[in-house]
Amino acid sequence: MTSSSASVSASPLAMARSFFSNRVLIYQLAKREVISRYRGSLMGLAWSFFNPLLMLAVYTFVFSVVFNARWGLENAHKGDFAIILFVGILVHGIFAECVNRAPTLIIGNASYVKRVVFPLETLPWVAMGAALFHAMVSLVVLLLAQLLMRGVLPLSVLYFPLVLLPLMLFTMGLAWMLSALGVFVRDIGQMTGILTTILLFLAPVFYPVTALPEGIRKWIYLNPLTFIIEQAREVLIWGKAPDFIGLGKYTLFALVVAWLGYVCFQKMRRGFADVI
Repeated sequence: MTSSSASVSASPLAMARSFFSNRVLIYQLAKREVISRYRGSLMGLAWSFFNPLLMLAVYTFVFSVVFNARWGLENAHKGDFAIILFVGILVHGIFAECVNRAPTLIIGNASYVKRVVFPLETLPWVAMGAALFHAMVSLVVLLLAQLLMRGVLPLSVLYFPLVLLPLMLFTMGLAWMLSALGVFVRDIGQMTGILTTILLFLAPVFYPVTALPEGIRKWIYLNPLTFIIEQAREVLIWGKAPDFIGLGKYTLFALVVAWLGYVCFQKMRRGFADVI
């Protein structure tokens, strides 16, 4: 019996149970993926730290020194724009890495489909685990830079996991859906890169929402990244508590998207072995 033909359930409870019962497997596969990404390089895992460090240095030089960019704040530090920008890049990076990889997750692990009974629904979680590892390394770089520039870190940083949770659920829903569709429609892999790039520039990553005309602002909030990016900046930079009501609404919406994506995946997985 292949993993695609095994009897599966698509209920919300089954979705949660799948994660908790396979959490050790997800951790081990995500760990292996992160290590294999840097295997063979001279500095190994150290690159996961130096990459965001170098990028933050480049952002600081280009936007704070060359362009002398400002976020429209009074008494702003010279490197504030780079730090604000980096938060947006960090949040978008989690979303983009999972969504861009999703269409090839099943195709790239064909042996799991054909040869063994394997919980295929965990593969998007593995991609999420690897994305979160790199995001957390980037977060360490961000906090160190903020500590050097400002000399203090806000306690509201502790809210950051709470801010990320709804984005993770929303992204998982898309990842399940795209990974299933990617088996049957190979063009999806080309489209996701375009989509995540569009969402990058239609989110307040390089500009504040207040810089936009009033009539456009409401449309920017249709971008699922906008609210999370703004809340991440509130807790990581401005030292404020997040909008708990807004996060609650987003979490409910994300849970629905996650469940629909999971249902889509479980319904379509029966045909994986016939196509791959």
